[in-house]
Amino acid sequence: MTGLIATASTVVDADQRTVWRAVTDPAEVKQWFFGTDLATDWQPGSPITWSGEYQGRSYEDKGQVVAVDEPNRLEVTHFSPLSGQEDRPENYHTLVYALEPDGAGTRVTITQDNNGDQDEADRNAATWSQMLEGLSQHLAGG
Repeated sequence: MTGLIATASTVVDADQRTVWRAVTDPAEVKQWFFGTDLATDWQPGSPITWSGEYQGRSYEDKGQVVAVDEPNRLEVTHFSPLSGQEDRPENYHTLVYALEPDGAGTRVTITQDNNGDQDEADRNAATWSQMLEGLSQHLAGG
């Protein structure tokens, strides 16, 4: 991971396999990830896209699957045209989803590298915290 890293973490009331399914199954992702449509085959080196509408604007973010260690760790690259940056390798982020047992639940930690400054890192950490809250509510049944 490079540059400033944004981190968000929470414990959800579900086992690792259930959480893994919630972060990798497109139908489940759509329910907690701002309604995004996720497309990938989860093979390292394969493309991954997230598309939908956010705050009235259509988007299609993209990246590549880097590593899959089911049900412990998922690593992908990510680029959003909405960032206003050029689609160049140095403008991609690496996202890591780490899942580990924590009591009766699972600790989910998301990190995003390559933030331009502390404000950007803080904004991204807040967004990921919001996403994790959505994941937690989804796994709790609503």
